[in-house]
Amino acid sequence: MDSSRLTRYVEATLRYRWVVVAGTVLLMLAAGAGARFVGVTNDYLVLFSDDNPQLLAWQDLQNTYSSIDRALIAVAPREGTVFTREALGAVVELTDAAWTAPYSSRVDSLTNFSHSEALGEDDLIVAPLVEDAASLNDADLVRIETIALNSVELAGRLVATDGRAAGVVVNFVLPENQDEAVGEINAYLDSLLEEARASHPEIDYYVTGDVPIHRAFAQATAEDLETRTPLVFLIIVALASLLLRSVLGTAAVVAVLTFAVGTTLGFAGWTGAVFSPASSGVPIIVMVIAVADSIHVVSTVLLGLRQGLDRRAAIAEAFRINTYPIFLTSVTTGIGFLSLNAAESPPFHDLGNYVAFGVLCAFVYTMTLLPALLSLLPLRANVGVGGPTVALGRFADFVVGRRRVLLWSVAAGVVVLAAGVPLVELSDNPREYFDEGYEFRRQSDFVAENLASIDTLEYSLDAGREGGITDPEYLRRIDAFAEWFRSQPEVTHVQVFSDIMKRLNRNMNGDDPAFDRLPDDGELAAQYLLLYEFSLPFGSDLNNRIDIARSATRMVVASDGAWSRELRELDDRAQAWLDANAPGLAGEASGQSMMFAHVSARSIDSMLGSTITAMALISVILIFVFRSVRIGLLSLVPNFLPALMTFGLWGYFVGQVGIASSVMVAIVFGIVVDDTIHFLCEYMKSRREGRSAPDAVRSTFRTVGPALLTTTVVLAAGFSVFATSGFEVSWSLGLMVMTTVVLALAADFLLLPPLLIAADARERRA
Repeated sequence: MDSSRLTRYVEATLRYRWVVVAGTVLLMLAAGAGARFVGVTNDYLVLFSDDNPQLLAWQDLQNTYSSIDRALIAVAPREGTVFTREALGAVVELTDAAWTAPYSSRVDSLTNFSHSEALGEDDLIVAPLVEDAASLNDADLVRIETIALNSVELAGRLVATDGRAAGVVVNFVLPENQDEAVGEINAYLDSLLEEARASHPEIDYYVTGDVPIHRAFAQATAEDLETRTPLVFLIIVALASLLLRSVLGTAAVVAVLTFAVGTTLGFAGWTGAVFSPASSGVPIIVMVIAVADSIHVVSTVLLGLRQGLDRRAAIAEAFRINTYPIFLTSVTTGIGFLSLNAAESPPFHDLGNYVAFGVLCAFVYTMTLLPALLSLLPLRANVGVGGPTVALGRFADFVVGRRRVLLWSVAAGVVVLAAGVPLVELSDNPREYFDEGYEFRRQSDFVAENLASIDTLEYSLDAGREGGITDPEYLRRIDAFAEWFRSQPEVTHVQVFSDIMKRLNRNMNGDDPAFDRLPDDGELAAQYLLLYEFSLPFGSDLNNRIDIARSATRMVVASDGAWSRELRELDDRAQAWLDANAPGLAGEASGQSMMFAHVSARSIDSMLGSTITAMALISVILIFVFRSVRIGLLSLVPNFLPALMTFGLWGYFVGQVGIASSVMVAIVFGIVVDDTIHFLCEYMKSRREGRSAPDAVRSTFRTVGPALLTTTVVLAAGFSVFATSGFEVSWSLGLMVMTTVVLALAADFLLLPPLLIAADARERRA
């Protein structure tokens, strides 16, 4: 849009300002009505795409054996061990009550463990390890403790190796409407544990697992939407009032951001959006971006009023200066967020698409509602507005005068910070997605320290034929695989079918310890297994361990290496062992932990090409806009280096980055390029008006510097609210973006001007 058309557009907007205001209000109300349809999910599986190979493998495992959505309850006496009448009685009560939980399909615990032992030479007794805890004598307690702590199937899984805690594992089969079912289950468990704590005040109870983590995800989403969004709004209002020194100007800014956020959420509702913790930041991000657009205009209007222009002239001048840069920044920001569609995790697709739509809304309302409101409001020049302009004018003199020193100093700082990038470790830990402010995290840490970790690798061990699971060679292979895992330092427990067969072989040979080994005869092993299964009580069958065709068994490996890199490396070593010792026995590990272990690495791979493409596209746009390859390429420097420096700082002070890092560069590149575009647009305008490069830099600082400073403060403050989240994906993303935004302003103020002046001097010499 050329200058004359823009002038006519602004004049028409101001002339029909009441019509414009009414039209935008109707548009926002019509679109915003859909906000009530925005859903919130507590299903952590939304983090995985439908074609995610680890998710598909996990679903196949559940279809082969049984669906496993679990809650693991730890029962821990405050003094002594669980091998007392009262503690074992509490476990029995909890086990019995857990069967009545909604959607429960199986309950396993220390007390209902199907213990088998010999009766005579050929008979087998299978019974719960503990039945009537109150009637146990001291000898019974010693016997139970001895059996439990010496059982490879129990110790480290359903009872702590030191006996100080016991576990109750409740399996659930969730219906299609999972969110409602999870809420119902968690409410039941809360009530159950409240009664248990009242009945046994000297015993502590802790709960973790797949079902409780669903609730933690829902809590994280609700906190972002219900708590942090209003907080960001209040911060923006306070900062805008402080920096603009104009109540009415702030009111205009607030109106634009309110309309942009309302329209975006309404559009999300009409299109059936369901937010999760990874996408719940949509309204906050749209809010800060809308503020960035409108503050550029409002601050320029206030500056014009201070310079003696009347209100209409000041508004027209503000839009003449800012329309083109705002349009460009909207395009580049939209490209940055749309590139999130390449992310491995679907919620980031929603984040990118809805924020990109919000960027469009912010531009539309800035170009329509904002000028109309500014013409209606009785704005006055405020002497306080000139403070930043004068200070930035002096700062510009400093930058121009010390440009060579700054160029080398900033370059040295970049090198020092970039040296921290190799220290960054790309890894995730689902349990540490939540900080210790979440009850789920605190209780999960206790369970992981005292019982089997919830971080597991799951394998389906293929026997190669129907009925082959009792073949002696197959049993030896899976037993060797299990023993290899038990020798790994990070493995805390292995649940494998061969342990059952060893126990049965001993039982059927008079409990002679010499027969605590695998049976040598396949037919005899099959008879042992059949006899054992017939003896099992209802609900304690082996369907979760053996497939229907008896051609494969399930092995579960618990690891205290909860970080995704450690789990991937453990599985890589397992695959190497399988290739060398048991080819074809099993594929890669699956399970929820392995899904999380791979998603960040896969997301980084998928985002790399997309981010490079987005950066290249933005660069081409800037080269075309500025009609200069030199300026277009120079613009990349203050946009790319801040992200590099942020990763360096992260490497020095934090170290671990997960799934948030895979999308950070795409998000931040689209945002920080805004300041560079505003700076370069004003610089190029000043050069076309005949100013020298140093004078053009000084003019740019005075004209757009205050708005750049203001928008950076608002953006940094807005994203800093993410950093207060207890959800790791949110706080790490917020902290990284906040740091990058601040570093980007420093690069635009300290590095870009010396580069422009140096490039201009070189061009003149050439």
